Amino acid sequence: MAFESLSDKLNIAFKKLRGKGVISEADINEAMREIRFALLEADVNYKVVKEFVATVKEKALGEDVLKSLTPGQQVVKIVNDELTRLLGGTSTKLTYSSSGFTTIMLAGLQGTGKTTTAAKLASYLIKEGKKPMLVACDIYRPAAIDQLEIVGKQVGVPVYTDRNCRDAAKIALDAKKEAERKGLNILIIDTAGRLHIDEQLMDELKSIRKAVKPHEILLVVDAMTGQDAVNVAQTFHEQLGIDGVIMTKLDGDTRGGAALSVREVTGRPIKFIGMGEKLDALEVFHPDRMAGRILGMGDVLSLIEKAQENADLEKAAELEKRLAKNKFTLEDFLDQMSQIRGMGGLSKVLDMIPGGNKVSEDQLDQGEKEFRRMEAIIRSMTKEERAEPALLNASRRKRIAAGSGTTVNQVNQLIKKYEDTKKLMKQFNSGKMGKRGRRFGFR
Repeated sequence: MAFESLSDKLNIAFKKLRGKGVISEADINEAMREIRFALLEADVNYKVVKEFVATVKEKALGEDVLKSLTPGQQVVKIVNDELTRLLGGTSTKLTYSSSGFTTIMLAGLQGTGKTTTAAKLASYLIKEGKKPMLVACDIYRPAAIDQLEIVGKQVGVPVYTDRNCRDAAKIALDAKKEAERKGLNILIIDTAGRLHIDEQLMDELKSIRKAVKPHEILLVVDAMTGQDAVNVAQTFHEQLGIDGVIMTKLDGDTRGGAALSVREVTGRPIKFIGMGEKLDALEVFHPDRMAGRILGMGDVLSLIEKAQENADLEKAAELEKRLAKNKFTLEDFLDQMSQIRGMGGLSKVLDMIPGGNKVSEDQLDQGEKEFRRMEAIIRSMTKEERAEPALLNASRRKRIAAGSGTTVNQVNQLIKKYEDTKKLMKQFNSGKMGKRGRRFGFR
């Protein structure tokens, strides 16, 4: 999970402080030393670490903290506030043109996931009610053009290509005219990358910038390259001028040093983060929510948004009616599991739940295996058995166990989990719990 290593080390430091009714300057100094080591091990820029620790220490040594009834919690709040500031303070939205047509140019080195990110961004913009077009401006790698056409088709976005033209700036300008002619309102330019920054790359990017005058130049960087990503961002900003960063593969980066350094070093915000390989796995970057994840406080707002994105409102309304009649079937139970899968799986959900980062990899693996086992058991049942679990006598359970490669005991355990969930759903749908759930937007 993202920031897992850093989160673990910070929480060890905080645990010592939380256990004390009164804390001294020596306690603060020890905690700051552990926080400094944790940040450096996470590959956060040294200068950023130095300034961060100095700021936190100065605030933590204030009388309001030392004389507080909960000094440990006060220190955690200071660290949370400073992490939020370090990550950018507030989320930064895309800049759209007042004229109605917006051009977004993506830049970055080879291997950062730029082409896939172009499609992910297009998918995000469609959900925002925009009508984007992608344009392939990598004139060196035919495979890059093929890839953009494939991912563009997958997200349902038109892709402009010109395989005979050797002028990337002209291709971008022609694509802009074509998009405007078709009544589209956003052009996303996928540019060529290199293994490293060179003069030819920068000259080409500058020529595209001059030709189409993009409203946004977004740099795509790989979070897993740590400080290299920060150095690349700094160089691109100095030579090209970027408006923001899209950080890919953050879900695979257990350290998180790049995310914690890039804003402070470049002065440019992280606007989006890639949290998986699927073409809908691009999230708006919220500094305050990410700080909460790092400190093990979870990210309930993002969890709710994910749930709403994946919710089928018609199905939810139908389920509510059935629950009122005590009709929650094994088919409904399977749907609930599928919704969790749609939110990115168990690990993604736990990442957003307070304390969820304390779940070990082994426990997570066990949970995923349990999910797969339960799905296999339910899928081995007939439609009648899913609709009427009361039909599941001993011989049927034996047949289902054989068909799903499980044991009768595991089938029995699933039925017990289903019955417990049914009771819980009934409680949630009635009385105070139901009213509270609907007030927060749940069906």
